[in-house]
Amino acid sequence: MRFAFLAAASVLAFAAAPAVAAPAVPAAVVQQDVTDAELASYAAAEEGVRAVQAQVQGQITAEQQAAMVAAIEGAGLTLDRFNAISQSVQAGDEILAARLAVARAPESPAGSVGATATDAELGQFATAMAAVRPIAAQLNGAAPTAEQQAAMAEAIASSGLALERFNAISGALAADQRLQARVALAAARSDG
Repeated sequence: MRFAFLAAASVLAFAAAPAVAAPAVPAAVVQQDVTDAELASYAAAEEGVRAVQAQVQGQITAEQQAAMVAAIEGAGLTLDRFNAISQSVQAGDEILAARLAVARAPESPAGSVGATATDAELGQFATAMAAVRPIAAQLNGAAPTAEQQAAMAEAIASSGLALERFNAISGALAADQRLQARVALAAARSDG
């Protein structure tokens, strides 16, 4: 039996005894068809598959394959659904990959900026960042001129996000993986 487990970061290929036929790989899924619950299950299944993969030396055994399938099914997915999601992520579905990154990230601490930020605010933040980034790139580490400060403030204001909230989200990003993933998802959605 041969399974191709595809993860967002790398392809995990497992091959076993050639006497068993390979299952057909399902067609890629459309990211809107994948629920958040399925992505959480997928992330959990990946962990189980990787744990088994770490034990593989040479060719995969039937027991190791069974353990990988058990990890996938134990997480609440069928093998076909797991492979379909994997295939879509590997095919370059940026929004699905960004949603998966959110599912993989630990929860933001209760009461933190990341925990209280709404999807709408993060969409506004991503829009503001896209407008501010070219201005900031011109600075090369120097302090912004009054004109550049005004342009950045206008870009933030035109996003609909208050400057104070923009600064709070910006300040919280470095320490909050979930917030980083949610901002990346908002940016992917605004690009797509």
